[in-house]
Order: sequence, then C-alpha cells, then structure tokens
Amino acid sequence: MASMMQPQIILLKEGTDTSQGRAQVVSNINACTAVADTVRTTLGPRGMDKLIHDDKGGVTISNDGATIMRLLDIVHPAAKILVDIAKSQDSEVGDGTTTVVLLAAEFLKEAKPYVEDGVHPHSLIRSYRTAGIMAIQRVKELAVSIEGKSLEEKKSLLAKCAATTLSSKLIGGEKEFFASMVVDAVLAIGNDDRLSLIGIKKVPGGTMRDSFLVNGVAFKKTFSYAGFEQQPKKFLSPKILLLNIELELKSEKENAEIRLSDPLQYQSIVDAEWNIIYDKLDKCVKSGAKIVLSRLAIGDLATQYFADRDIFCAGRVTEEDLQRVAAATGGAVQTSVNNVIDEVLGSCEVFEEKQVGNERFNIFSGCPSGQTATIVLRGGADQFIEEAERSLHDAIMIVRRALKNSTIVPGGGAIDMEISKYLRQHARTIAGKSQFFVNSFAKALEVIPRQLCDNAGFDATDVLNKLRQKHASGEGANYGVDINTGGIADSFANFVWEPAVVKINAINAATEASCLILSVDETVKNPKSESAQGEAAAGAMAGRGGGAMRGRGGRGMRRR
Repeated sequence: MASMMQPQIILLKEGTDTSQGRAQVVSNINACTAVADTVRTTLGPRGMDKLIHDDKGGVTISNDGATIMRLLDIVHPAAKILVDIAKSQDSEVGDGTTTVVLLAAEFLKEAKPYVEDGVHPHSLIRSYRTAGIMAIQRVKELAVSIEGKSLEEKKSLLAKCAATTLSSKLIGGEKEFFASMVVDAVLAIGNDDRLSLIGIKKVPGGTMRDSFLVNGVAFKKTFSYAGFEQQPKKFLSPKILLLNIELELKSEKENAEIRLSDPLQYQSIVDAEWNIIYDKLDKCVKSGAKIVLSRLAIGDLATQYFADRDIFCAGRVTEEDLQRVAAATGGAVQTSVNNVIDEVLGSCEVFEEKQVGNERFNIFSGCPSGQTATIVLRGGADQFIEEAERSLHDAIMIVRRALKNSTIVPGGGAIDMEISKYLRQHARTIAGKSQFFVNSFAKALEVIPRQLCDNAGFDATDVLNKLRQKHASGEGANYGVDINTGGIADSFANFVWEPAVVKINAINAATEASCLILSVDETVKNPKSESAQGEAAAGAMAGRGGGAMRGRGGRGMRRR
C-alpha cells in the first residue's frame, strides 16, 4: 500500500521521446542497413549511378559513395555515423567510400541476430575490435611494396592503381587515358601535399578524349576591357609580374571635401590622380615583365597602356589560380609596384592564349619549378563533367597515397576473401562465444566480392564458392572476382590493384563505426518547446498591441 502511495518521479520534460534497450540497438542497425542499401548497387566496375535531385532544382549524377551520402540529407542520428565515416574515408584516402559504408552495415547486420538473442553488445564489440586488428595486420602482411622501382616502372604501377579506381566510375571506358594523365599530374607536383596545386578546369563540349593535361597552369580568360585584343597572345620565355593591387582610376571611398580658391587648381587634382596610375603602370613596364596578372581589377586605361607596349595583362585572376602561377613560375605576389626586383618575377618557357571549345584559356607551360599541373576536362553534359571531376579527384588521391605508402594489395574482393579465410581459421582456435562473433566478422567481409557479382549480374553464390575453395587451397590468395567473364581470376596478374592504405582505413573505420553503433542502447530526443514559443510570441503581440492602444487613448483624451 505504501509503495502505491509513492509519487511518480518525472525526470524528463513532458513530450520527450526516449527509447532504450535491445529494441533501440536493433532499430539503429536497421537504419544503417537501409542507408547501405542505397549505395550498395554503386560498388565496382559494373556499379549503377544515382541521380540526386535537391530542393534547389540541382541534379547530381554520381556513383561516388561519399558524394551520395553527403547529398542524401540523412536525419537518423545513428545512420549519420555512416555519413561521417564515408567523409573521413574520402578525405583520408579518396577512394573506398562505398566499401566502408557496406562493411560497417554488414558488420552490424551480422551482429543483429546475436543482439536479438540477448548477447550483451560489449561481448560483440570486444570480439569485433580483436578481429579488426587481426584483419589489418593480415592486410599489411599480404601487401606488396612498389618501393625501389625505376621511375618508368613506378609510373606504370601507379597508372594501374588509378585505372582500378576509375574502372568503377562514369569515365571507366577511358580509364587508361585518364590514369596516365592523373599519374603525370601527381608526379608533377612532387612531394608537395597541397592538392590545390593540381587544377581541374571544366569546358563543356567535345569528347572525353579531347581532355588534356597542361604541365603548368591554365585558367579561363578573365573579364577584359577594350584594348585587350591588341595585346600579344603568345610569348617565349617571358617574365611574369604577379600583383594584388588595382590598376585603375578609382573614385575615393571616403567623403573627402576639397575647397578650392581658384578653379584652375581643380585640374591639378585631376592630374595628380592620373599621375598616380601612370606612375604605377610605368613601374610595371620598367620591371621588364611581359605578362602582368592581378587578383584585382586592371582597368581600361591600364589595358590599353599595356597593349601599346606589347605587354599581356589579366585582372581579376582567382586567388587559387594566382597562387598556382606563383608556385609554377617561381614568382611572388606583390602588394606594391615599388622596387620590383628580378627575384620576384616569375618565368616560363611558353605562354599562349588558346581556344578550348568556346572558352579561351591562358596557358603557362614549361615552368621552371614545375610544381603544378592542370587538367582541362571536356565532355558533353555538365553533370557528366562534374562526375568526371569527382572521379579524377579519387584517382589523384589514390595515386598520392600509393606514392607515399607504396604498398599495394589485390582488388576485386581478393584481399577481403583472404582475410575472411584467415579469421575463420583463427575463430576455430577460440573457446567460448567469441568464436561465433569473429566468424560473423569474417563472413561480413565477403560482402565486397558478393556485391561485385550482384552488380555485374553474376551468380554470387557460385562465384563465392569458387573463391572460398581457391583461397582455402592456400595458393589462391590473389584470386578475386573476374568482372569480364563472371568467374574468378588472379587480380594481381590482371593488374586490379589498390593501395593497402585504402583497405586498412576502410576496415578500421567500419569496425569503429559498428562498435560505436552497437554501444548505443538509448536515444533521448528532446521535444521542441513549441507551446512555450507560442505563448511567448502571443505575450509579445499582446504587449505590443496593448501599448499601442494605450498610446492612442492617451493622445485622444480631452484635457480637463
């Protein structure tokens, strides 16, 4: 009786949505599986593309996992973790974004029956973490180093890594053409880590094969004034002056007031303004530069002045392009034209303005430091060129990683099957429930070859059985799915390679994400205090209305 009389304890605000326990873990797993099903079909060379239409009317066609995940606008809090790991994979290694989402979802899917049967999530997490560490260790053992090779051999190996990445993209049909272009671009920037030194410019029209690489800098012709067409459009070994100042007559920003006693003095003020701009232009000419680029405007007066003296100029050059010109030509951006010495001027072998499609490009080639490259992309539709740019970004990241970490593993699901076999064998040596969990982790890794088969229209069960048999024999560690025939093939011999860092990062991120989601057993969602906001708004309106009424009453009262 006494217990019935105890008052109810209210801990959370009324209307708070809270769900906890086993049902919450299962709900989170289901949400993550649903997200993975969206990108599942984009995996591999035969993967399909997704068309995403946003609320602003923009259309994106892509099969890049990170791009799709970012555009999906997911609201489920647990499923957002998959978006985060796709983004981190994209920024860290560039490729494998779909792989990491699929692996994480598959780990959770394999854990679901155990959670439903009452297994404590921390038993699963412990086993998953152990299996993840062992899997990464095994990848490192199986990785083959490309260190110590000659430049030509290394270029060939890197091109194969880039071709493997590009094979699953929209531009997969021209993967050899773009792979060699990407390798040349990455080798051009040397040891510099700044990805911005590789520029990608998009010009609609033509075919993919019309795309080309500039060993230097190329950018679209900027806005120009009259007199521009009289300037020379080609120079051999010119000196280049880079500025961050305006070269035009400007009205003063301050509201200055000048009082004149004699109207003739007005002319001297006008002359002073003209003298200032002419002084700047004279100093530019005396520096010996034949090309003048500025981040700010170069006016019509300056354009004509330079044209009369056979100097090329371009104003309003973007910050990124100006920095790339500085890096390539060895010049330095100046904020003043006073005391311009030879050391701050850049140089290149050839400068020319070329027509590309219906755009005109300023191209600097044969640059001394050579630490930059520009890829000019051509193609039919804008969406196609956008997707080609995303694909090349992935390939560039992969080649950079392969250069730095210089170890590669066979692709096509070969490495996944080998790790799966290794973990299954290890599971048999474990006593206790942990054996089931490690086995489940091993089974989840098979999702990659299975999905590659499904996306290509092959019988996944038949191919996986062949792969299991080949890997179990001990001599088929490099065997993966053969996309062309529907059977199995030596991925290493077929040059289906990927940097080991891609797989290591994917397994690591997927394991961490699945452990994080399994460890959440309660979600608390605070209600929006709509009623409180409504009352506050109503009170404010009443206050304003009352005040107004009182004011009118006061003014309209008759004095006594």
